[in-house]
Order: sequence, then structure tokens, then C-alpha cells
Amino acid sequence: MSPRSPSVNEELRRRSRERLLQAAVELVNERGYEATTLGDIADRAGSARGLVSYYFPGKRQLLQSAVHRMMHRTLEEGLEREPRTEDGRERLARAIDAILGLARDRPVLMRQHMAGILLGEGFVQCPEQQRLAQLLRETVAEYGSQDADTDYPMLRAVLMGAVYAALVPGVPMPVPRLRAELFERYHLDWEMGVPPGTEVPGGTCESDLSRFFTTGRRPDEQPSADQPSGDQSPGDQSPGDQSK
Repeated sequence: MSPRSPSVNEELRRRSRERLLQAAVELVNERGYEATTLGDIADRAGSARGLVSYYFPGKRQLLQSAVHRMMHRTLEEGLEREPRTEDGRERLARAIDAILGLARDRPVLMRQHMAGILLGEGFVQCPEQQRLAQLLRETVAEYGSQDADTDYPMLRAVLMGAVYAALVPGVPMPVPRLRAELFERYHLDWEMGVPPGTEVPGGTCESDLSRFFTTGRRPDEQPSADQPSGDQSPGDQSPGDQSK
């Protein structure tokens, strides 16, 4: 069997990481954080267990990256849904509604995500977080900010505060009330974005999380005899991945 090319190995590694991210959000959403082990995540992903530690330092970091991916893709969907718009105020309203919608529709995942940030591991600077940050920063700039480098961290802070307030056990703030405060802060009309009670196709309440992760074959990729479908071949593992 001829050796796999570097591009094929890279694609297999990408798929492996994607499957682990997807498995993490699915299992934590179903069982909760404490009841989900790294072994469970590897098994759901169909991966060798050593691959988890190869890609991520631990369970908290894996979950943060997975939730950042979910947040990034949810925000992207909200900004690009039909009818498309270049109106900066409308796009900021959609961004606020996308993040608040996750607090409403994915409380288990978002609560664990916030808990992880407040623990010793802090804020994970992963590729998923960087894509989320870039999209929020672009939204602030489109809104009309003259200093996006200053205004983006403030938007991030107020959104995190609103998510935290919506998820505090025992005394959660209603999402519509939090939305009203944020819309007033940024001088947005209530009718913008996705007002409470509005049905949006493909919204955050869908139970299927797989759309946030790209684990399949690329459209331009053809299967070959020397390219296995799994991720447990030597070219796709770190040296310690042979152990279970």
C-alpha cells in the first residue's frame, strides 16, 4: 500500500478533530458535563482514545472549543440568513439574538461553558474562539464603530454577562428582558433581529448539532484504496495513540 500524501493525512486529522468536537457537545448536551468522560467522547467519535489528548489538553478545553464552534456557526447562520442584509444595526441585532438564543436553547452547554471560563483554565484561545472573535469584531465594525478594537471586547463582555444572567440557577433573568437592555444600549429597534416568538428556519432550537461540524468527505475528494474511512491508522495518530 502506497504511503498517504500529506494532504490526505491532514484531512484525516481535521475530520478526527471535528468528530471529537461534535461528540463533546452532543454528549454534554445529553448527559451533562460531569457524567461525560473523555472515553465516552472518543467512543462516540469513533476515535482512538489517545487522540483526545493529542488534540486537547483536557475535557474543559475540548468542551470550550466545541462550544465556541457552536457559537461561531450559530452566529454565522444568524448573520447570513435570508433576507441577507448589509445594514450594520440589523446585523448587530441578529448577533445579539444568536448568542442569547443559545443561552435559551442550549442551557446545559452554555452553563458548562461559562463555568469553564470562570475556573482555573480560563478562556481558551483556540481556532474556534478566534473565528468567533473575528466575526463579532466584524459585526461591531459594520455597526459603525470607529474603534472596533475597543468596542469588540465591550460587546463580548456584555454578551457574556447577559448569558451568565440568563443561566444563574434559581434566579435566571428572562431572555426578553436581557434583550431589551442590550437593544437599548446599542440603540436597536425591537423589531430588528429575531424578536421573541418569531420562528426562524434553522434556528438554535434544532436538536441536531451535526450541522456545526464538517466531518464528511470534501466535495472534491475521491475515495481511494489507500485512504481508510476511520481515524485509527498510524498516519493519523500521535505516537501514544495505540494504547486504549
